[in-house]
Amino acid sequence: MNKFTFFFPGQGSQSVGMMSGFADSKIIRDTFVEASDILGIDFWKMASEENEQINETANTQPIMLVAGIATWRAWQATTSAMPTVLAGHSLGEYTALVAAQALSFADSLPLVQYRATAMQNAVPAGVGAMAALLGLDDAAVAAVCADAAENQVLQAVNFNSPGQVVIAGNKEAVERGMLLAKARGAKRAVGLPVSVPSHCALMQSAAKKLADYLVNVTISAPQIPVLHNADVLAHQDGNAIKDALVRQLYNPVRWVETVRAINAQGILLGAECGPGKVLAGLTKRIEANFSSTPLTSKESMQEFSARL
Repeated sequence: MNKFTFFFPGQGSQSVGMMSGFADSKIIRDTFVEASDILGIDFWKMASEENEQINETANTQPIMLVAGIATWRAWQATTSAMPTVLAGHSLGEYTALVAAQALSFADSLPLVQYRATAMQNAVPAGVGAMAALLGLDDAAVAAVCADAAENQVLQAVNFNSPGQVVIAGNKEAVERGMLLAKARGAKRAVGLPVSVPSHCALMQSAAKKLADYLVNVTISAPQIPVLHNADVLAHQDGNAIKDALVRQLYNPVRWVETVRAINAQGILLGAECGPGKVLAGLTKRIEANFSSTPLTSKESMQEFSARL
């Protein structure tokens, strides 16, 4: 059997109808009911019917975790084949830890809801922003951030694929960075529709609150290694995992390095375990020999299983 990995998506992959490929799956529906009972939110309705609430950070983070774990449970019911290593993009790191049995599903939902609220409260509305820069290498993006910051916060925060880097910080600094990036040859500089400037220094106060909250959360050794965004390492100790989660809030998501580290283990197959296909697309741009399948329906799950 081929070795393979699972990637868990984060905020931005949510959409109404995102679980339609599993509409008649009891495991999927039961997982959503379980989550709704824990947080008192009808997540299945939110995932299925037109609404604005799905894009509110305090709802988006829990519903993406629910969707990822529901898909994971459906996979477990499909086959006994288990991935060699797991990784998640930002919020997806929490989903990966639940899948790896390091963090309980019951604890994870209030945890990510708290994380989302702390992030939202750390920066007043309209103060922060994020933008994607396309067509510049990492060094050029770092130079843009240094030159456009002007005593404000402006940092590269998501290294998503070669030539696709997200910047975040104070709104005015991000706007200056977009203009400077274009002047220096960026193909595109696109503002992102987010209310929180994630993974930059403006998240330091949220990180402190998260650290305090995590003191009372049990995290144990993962049953499957999870590569963390902040350091591209797999930790076995619960306190080391908590530290990585706290650092993740104000440090960049090192996704290119993560995919390459997995690829270096001789793993050429992966699946995106959760809604959308953002990570599957990024993976192909990072490592051309790496095949990644979005598990967005029972059929895609069966097809991926057959390849192992």
